[in-house]
Amino acid sequence: MRVKTGKRHALGYALSSTLLLGLGTMEPAVAHGEKSHSGQAQALVKEQKPWGIAGDPEAVTRTVEVRMSDSMRFSPDHFEVRAGETVRLSIHNDGRMLHELVLGSREELDEHAALMARFPGMEHDEPYMAHVAPGEREEIVWTFNRAGRFDFACLLPGHYQAGMVGGVQVLESVASQRQPAGL
Repeated sequence: MRVKTGKRHALGYALSSTLLLGLGTMEPAVAHGEKSHSGQAQALVKEQKPWGIAGDPEAVTRTVEVRMSDSMRFSPDHFEVRAGETVRLSIHNDGRMLHELVLGSREELDEHAALMARFPGMEHDEPYMAHVAPGEREEIVWTFNRAGRFDFACLLPGHYQAGMVGGVQVLESVASQRQPAGL
């Protein structure tokens, strides 16, 4: 077998190698925020998560106001809902820097925070997160359909690590509390 070593083949090999190496180091493109970058509304994907599912705005039973600040805190940093309740989270950024609110389990938030640290420009678009510019307000409509303790956090690099976290206690629904044992 004869191997060609001319300049043309060496250049092709170098370009191929560079391209392959470049592909291996490319950052993933994942959307972040409620709106697409084109300004077009994205179709809402309703995927069951351990902490609930995207809610229907027509089914909202109450609104919870959550404020974010540059002191890396949420206010309130904890709230309670009933299982089955659809809540509008009205999220206000009172700070001068970008913040976000992401609902999830502690494990999911830890994993996501690690990804955000590795890829600070990472973008995503999920119904359980809102990217909020300074002085702006965004909303999340969420149905908390499973009882338990869940969390929310700002996962922008450094914010989560500084303690920008909160909790949601999802209590049993009133209907399930009235059911006699054994049914």
